[in-house]
Amino acid sequence: MSVMKTKHLSAGKDALPLLKALANQHRLDILKLLSVQPYNVNELADKLGLPFSTTATNVRKLEEVNLISTELVPGRGTQKVSAKNYDRVLLNLFYDENDSEEHHYEIDMPIGEYFDCYVKPNCGLVGSTSYIGEQDDPRSFYNPDRKSAQLLFMRHGFVEYRFQNQIPQGEKAKEVEISMELCSEAPNHKADWPSDLTVWINNQEVGTWTSPSDFGGERGELTPDWWNTNFTQYGKLKKWTVSEEGVRLDGKLLSHDAAIGDLDLENLPFVSIKVGIKDDAVNKGGLNLFGHQFGNHEQGVKLKVSY
Repeated sequence: MSVMKTKHLSAGKDALPLLKALANQHRLDILKLLSVQPYNVNELADKLGLPFSTTATNVRKLEEVNLISTELVPGRGTQKVSAKNYDRVLLNLFYDENDSEEHHYEIDMPIGEYFDCYVKPNCGLVGSTSYIGEQDDPRSFYNPDRKSAQLLFMRHGFVEYRFQNQIPQGEKAKEVEISMELCSEAPNHKADWPSDLTVWINNQEVGTWTSPSDFGGERGELTPDWWNTNFTQYGKLKKWTVSEEGVRLDGKLLSHDAAIGDLDLENLPFVSIKVGIKDDAVNKGGLNLFGHQFGNHEQGVKLKVSY
């Protein structure tokens, strides 16, 4: 299945370099050829009947505005091959300076769809109707039925999720937002039970929230009836946001130590989200992570990327 890639523009000064690059018949002809297949400069020059130097100059102009990309490809010697980045350019003439040109995508990952984990007891996976595997046995976290988990808990360790990276080629991420419902993990539940819960994005530590409690005693809005109210019932919905200015937790600036540029989002096919308890955490009070059918919030681990 092919997907048409569109470059969005608004009629502001940022559109001028790209529009100038397009205002040339040779460059339009190059784009038309590259819409069929990639070519090197010699092949483009032959097809267009142009000198090599003229073709190379026009290719460079298209590269500068990111309409095409060129990379070294092994063949009969190493050669530079150019390919298109977009199928069309969409220009909005009715530009409003107050409007944002940002685009975004969102993925809501079920909590059982983790890519990797490291778990120490007490621990377990809970489905909508029963436990998954054996309680306090880390091997249960590799049970194929883990994908239906609605609650997972551990006294120490982490879970890592990998989301598809959907940032269009040539675009840059402006902001990453992660939200999940979570809390500490105590035997049964305990109001005064702090735990330092840390989040990493692409192995970059972005911040820690100290959960004050393992919340129980009062049934969560989504928690199934079969689950004893003396056990953990719900958590707090927490939101980490990473942008150029740093990291925010629930809208409050947490740190300048990590910024969007540190996450290497343009070079990886996935976005890795890891949550857990660090080995040197001050409060090692465990972790409960809630899914769509447990706790108070109908979601799993939710990722939003703006670009």
